[in-house]
Amino acid sequence: MPSGVVELFTSQGCSSCPPADAALEKLIKKGDVVALAYHVDYWNYLGWADTLSSKQNTSRQYGYATTIGRSNVYTPQAIINGRTDVNGADLGAIEGGIANMNAAGQGLSVPVTASRTGKELDISVGAGKGTGDVVVAYFKRYQTVTVTRGENAGKTFDYLNSVTDVETIGMWKGEAMNLKIPMSVMDVSEYDGCAVLLQQTGPNGEPGPILGAAKIMASGT
Repeated sequence: MPSGVVELFTSQGCSSCPPADAALEKLIKKGDVVALAYHVDYWNYLGWADTLSSKQNTSRQYGYATTIGRSNVYTPQAIINGRTDVNGADLGAIEGGIANMNAAGQGLSVPVTASRTGKELDISVGAGKGTGDVVVAYFKRYQTVTVTRGENAGKTFDYLNSVTDVETIGMWKGEAMNLKIPMSVMDVSEYDGCAVLLQQTGPNGEPGPILGAAKIMASGT
């Protein structure tokens, strides 16, 4: 089971974000957390439209603001286990936040696995307390982007695990369950892999605490 889930909200047009993108890369390469990048679209007006941004990613970030009681959003913002936020460029704060949550019983407590069987993606969620949604975040593993305008004009960046789509595929009611998804939905021209999140939601569907997680590449690795 991963030690935690880190969701970075970032933008190619934000001069403060490259250190956070680099911190996320370190987390991904370390391999003990599920780490995802969500590119938001509200900095696009500065002169560079983030090539990986979407309104859906921005909406997810605003949903988290409601969950954790913030009146605003910012980049780079890292959400840890769907419960709290830290500056996404502060790797020590991210790793410390994960450790503190695990010590306080707010870590990932429900086992989630994802595996490929033939042309199907098999998802298994263990038993536990509470209820939640089974959420799949599809991502591109690696992309290189040269920014030609805005605050980061003239710079080239590597982006890892950039989320392109998020969908809810099932509801969990505390009992062990299994789900199957046709691998055809993981079109490798659009996605390289996905993260499966067992996530509680707020009264208006906003994302909340993450109880379990797993990651799988489209190739099955």
